[in-house]
Amino acid sequence: MKLREPMPELLGATEWLNGEVTKDELIGEKPTLIHFWSVSCHLCKESMPNVNKFRDDFKDKLNVIAVHMPRSEDDLDLELIKKTAAEHEITQPIFVDSETKLNEAFENQYVPAYYVFDKDGKLRHFQAGGGGMKMLEKRVNRVLDEMNKAE
Repeated sequence: MKLREPMPELLGATEWLNGEVTKDELIGEKPTLIHFWSVSCHLCKESMPNVNKFRDDFKDKLNVIAVHMPRSEDDLDLELIKKTAAEHEITQPIFVDSETKLNEAFENQYVPAYYVFDKDGKLRHFQAGGGGMKMLEKRVNRVLDEMNKAE
């Protein structure tokens, strides 16, 4: 995805965990962070406490959605996904993308990967890898500041 492109529709989930959301529900009131992760990704698990802190710190200002992206056959085990999500306290909605439909819509090749959309659903920031939570926070704050100035 390129910057300023609209958020793809959240279609093709083989399952939703922790509740289901639509693109229409995410757009309009507040920005959205969509993060891709996988049960087989060690870096994803390492960065999850940071993502959770981020989710909790911004809970009134930001929508947070997780997307589970399989990297191998083993990653298709729904019970393992549920168990890993519980172990790592992923309480936000999880789009289980076992057929990689959302992954393809995002043209995503990485886990962990983070996409920040403004309240109008336009992509404002993308980053991949385990580090860089400070940069992610900076970008989210910039989108929030712009939103506050516009009101």
